[in-house]
Formats: sequence, structure tokens, C-alpha cells
Amino acid sequence: MTRATDTDVAPAPAEGAGALAALRGEIDALDDALHDLLMRRAGVVARLAGSRAKTGASTLRPGREARVLRRLRDRHAGPLPFAAVVRLWRDLFAASTALQGPFAIAVCAGGEGMRLAREHFGLLTPLVEAPAPARALGMLASGEVPVAVLPAPEEGEPAGSAWWTALDSPRLQVSARLPFWSTGAPGAEAMVVTPGAPDPSGEDRSLLRLQGGVAESRTRLREALADAGMPPRHLLLRRDGAAPLALAEVEGVVEAGDPRLAALRVDHVLPLGFYAVPLRGA
Repeated sequence: MTRATDTDVAPAPAEGAGALAALRGEIDALDDALHDLLMRRAGVVARLAGSRAKTGASTLRPGREARVLRRLRDRHAGPLPFAAVVRLWRDLFAASTALQGPFAIAVCAGGEGMRLAREHFGLLTPLVEAPAPARALGMLASGEVPVAVLPAPEEGEPAGSAWWTALDSPRLQVSARLPFWSTGAPGAEAMVVTPGAPDPSGEDRSLLRLQGGVAESRTRLREALADAGMPPRHLLLRRDGAAPLALAEVEGVVEAGDPRLAALRVDHVLPLGFYAVPLRGA
């Protein structure tokens, strides 16, 4: 018996011109339907902007955006990669935010901040380069921009990069972590800081700044946080000031007045905000 080769297999019949035209017509109809929905959505956003103008509420809602993307992930099916869905909705979020008022972002020069901010906030959102985290926070505090993107805290970072040591919370708070979506272990990361408290997403992590007491010992501080019901996922220590400072990342939303904070054996503890847990997937 002889083995069949590729040349022995008859080619599949080509699609007829009529079938191709029908498929393209279906795509055109779907494009029109999508466009109609986008215009309808923009109208709802415009009405929402009118109601927010009366209350002064922030137009940036990272917690709600996270809830939307999680819901889409849970219902997603078919050959379209979910990464493409994230990209589409991230641009849609950015356009909707811009519809509600002026929107620009201060980003620290150097590193991956510009790339992360551009991927998260879309191609059309103005990015303003700041020479250092302090300048970006100054622009945010003065009202020049409504959002600042800063490098994620790291162990042993230079004093000028450790913006969390002097963050004016609760006036300014961490509200998101970038990237929100990635297909594997993330490389560079950044934090989003905005005025006022962020909105919970239902699956969040909080940042706490601690000073004095057991904050001088990593082991004792880790035990104290666990005893208070807030075991830390990550813990950074700095000993270059008058008193040691620690930054703890804990699960859930922890805000001022949380009774667990009173149980900590430290001189001062200050919540610095919280962010939606990022999505990771293939």
C-alpha cells in the first residue's frame, strides 16, 4: 500500500463569491449594530456626566471598570482572544471618561510608566511627563491633572522614588494597579493615585503605611498584622528616616476607622487606598 502525500489530497472547494458576499454583509450589519450601541452608550454616559456634575463625584471609576472586565471575562467564549476584549473596553472606558470632562494623566519620566499608562488609559488620553514622583503628585494635588501614575513601590528603592512615604492620604489615595490585565507574570508595574477614596471592586487589596512600634521589625510587624486579621501579602521596610516606615499590602478594603487598625502595635498607621486585584490569564 502506498502512503498518501499532500499532493494526493484534493483541495477544498473555494468559497463561492455569493457566500463570501453574504458573510461580509453579515459583518457589515454587525458593525452597524455595534456602532449603534456605542452611540447609545455615549448618550447614557453624557446623562451620567450631567448627574455627576451636580455632586462633584470623580469621573474615574477603576473599581467599576474592574467589575465590568471581570463580568466580561466570565461570560467570554469563542475564538476572539479575551486580551482583545480588554483592549477594546479599555479604550471605551477612556473615551467615556473624556466625555465627562477634561482628562490628562501625570506620569513619571523613565521606566515603563508611560507604556503602562498608555495601555491602560488609551491612545487618545493626554499624558504629561513629570520628572519625579513628587512632581506628579504635586500636579495631582494642585488640580492640574486628575490622575497620577507612579512606579510601584519596591524594596530598597531610592528615597526620591519612595513616594508612598509622604503620600497625602486621605486627600490622595492609591486607586488602581497597572497592568490590570496581563497574560502571565507581570514585569514592570505602576500605581494609579487619584483624589479621594477609590470605589471597591469586590476583590481588592489595600496599602497601609505604618510607623513606630513593631514596624521596626519585619517579623514582629508581620505577626502583628496577622494577629489583627490582616496578614500581609507583601511588606516593605525603610529605615532611612527619623523613624522606620513600613508599607503593607493586605487583602480586602481597609479604610480609616477600620477596627482592625486599632489592634496594631504601632505608633501610626495610615491607609493609603486600595485597588482591584489584577486579572491574569492566557
